[in-house]
Amino acid sequence: MTGAINLPASGLGKPLSGWRVLVPRGGPWGDSVAASLRSRGATPVVAPLINFGPADDLPALEEALRKLAAGGFDWLTVTSATTVDVLASYAAVIPASTKVAAVGETTAAALVAAGYRADIVPSEDNSAKGLLEEWEAATEGQLGLRVLALRSAIAKPVLSVGLARIGHHVEAVIAYRTVGVPASPKVIEDVRAGRVNAVLVTSGSVAEQVQSQLGPIPETTLVAAIGPQTRKDAAQVGLRVDVVAEERTAESLIDAVVNAALASA
Repeated sequence: MTGAINLPASGLGKPLSGWRVLVPRGGPWGDSVAASLRSRGATPVVAPLINFGPADDLPALEEALRKLAAGGFDWLTVTSATTVDVLASYAAVIPASTKVAAVGETTAAALVAAGYRADIVPSEDNSAKGLLEEWEAATEGQLGLRVLALRSAIAKPVLSVGLARIGHHVEAVIAYRTVGVPASPKVIEDVRAGRVNAVLVTSGSVAEQVQSQLGPIPETTLVAAIGPQTRKDAAQVGLRVDVVAEERTAESLIDAVVNAALASA
């Protein structure tokens, strides 16, 4: 970022007082982030830029969810907050006998917000690779587990392939296609005019939509990415990133914005 950030005055205990922050996802996750921003004094601008479209093979997904509800799996792996949206849209039942592995804390938070649970979350690397690395310890070395691996159509099958390779019975199912959601003309106008102080970028798909719909982002607007991979994905679509969350969580992402605001005050 080459220009200076426009910094509204911060109130005592409200470091983001006067800030307008774009939240690019709706649903329980977006509501939770909006509430956290308000607690820090910011005005959230909730503008969902991505949503999920139906998987090409809906019968396979529906059958997998029926099997899940009937207790046909020992584990369910969830690799994104959008997968949680799909589960909620189907009112999917996760029986007590089935444990849930979330790829990261953002996904875990989405599961809890939707009324589900997360039994394991990677402690270090919040990614499919990180979950795979910690899987053996988390499951006490059990082999032959029945695992339902849900993912998006564009995600690489890192987790399902890795789990199958070490001896588990994995049913990999495409849960959704990622689709862009048109932003309102008001949101587009406000972002381009610099009336939004910060933009949260939570995935490569979001980065693509931010750049294509809202770009060019003014130099005075802080662009915050939720992790290093999202920063790389953003760079590939030409989106500038100013700060990266220390941890791949929504709270850490907001903290990165707060730290930038305090440093520039």
